[in-house]
Amino acid sequence: MKSAWHVYIVSCRDGTLYTGITTDLSRRLAAHNSGKGGARYTRSRQPVNLVFSEPADSRSAAAQREWRIKQLTVAQKMALIAAQSPK
Repeated sequence: MKSAWHVYIVSCRDGTLYTGITTDLSRRLAAHNSGKGGARYTRSRQPVNLVFSEPADSRSAAAQREWRIKQLTVAQKMALIAAQSPK
């Protein structure tokens, strides 16, 4: 069964990273890039590009994973992104 929740990281135009959770990655990415319905953080940093995503079993699990990712250093986040990228 496909997971309803996803944890994701987007790379912003200014090189910063934003981490969030959603049930619809494509809709959420479009919201971030439209400036309407996206996070306030990404509104002035468009366009954003999806660089990482992983499924979560529930909203609670997604929120917990999001929190853990947000505690990582930028270098650790980049390593997480690189580990998921195809070689």
